[in-house]
Amino acid sequence: MPDESSHDELDQREAARIRRRDQDAEAAARDLMRPGMGKVFKQIQDAQAKAAKPTNKKSGRSRRRPA
Repeated sequence: MPDESSHDELDQREAARIRRRDQDAEAAARDLMRPGMGKVFKQIQDAQAKAAKPTNKKSGRSRRRPA
């Protein structure tokens, strides 16, 4: 059975790893709040909406309207 000192050390390392992970996640969230990121967000939404629309075009044929 491992002694208590190595168990405490492992917990400290794990706690530090968790703090770094949380700090990285917060940094990514702050990055999205930079000025100008609203435009990028809108572009992403527009691209996703365009990709989600079904296309009604037939392959290679154009439709003429009756005169």
